[in-house]
Amino acid sequence: MATARKRQVSLTDTKYYHCISRCVRRAYLCGEDKVTGQSYEHRRGWIEDKLLELAKVFCIDVCVCSDE
Repeated sequence: MATARKRQVSLTDTKYYHCISRCVRRAYLCGEDKVTGQSYEHRRGWIEDKLLELAKVFCIDVCVCSDE
């Protein structure tokens, strides 16, 4: 049975949450598909822009880390 989100998230205990998502059928969301050689890297910017836009709507802060 699923746990209610208000019971999962506690800002007093944990200030940061790492949100992840996976694609179905080994589809590539970002990066390069080694089997087909097709690059989906252009999607990374779309996702980041949408995440930052939604953060404003829902009044949350997003920590943007870069490994560059």
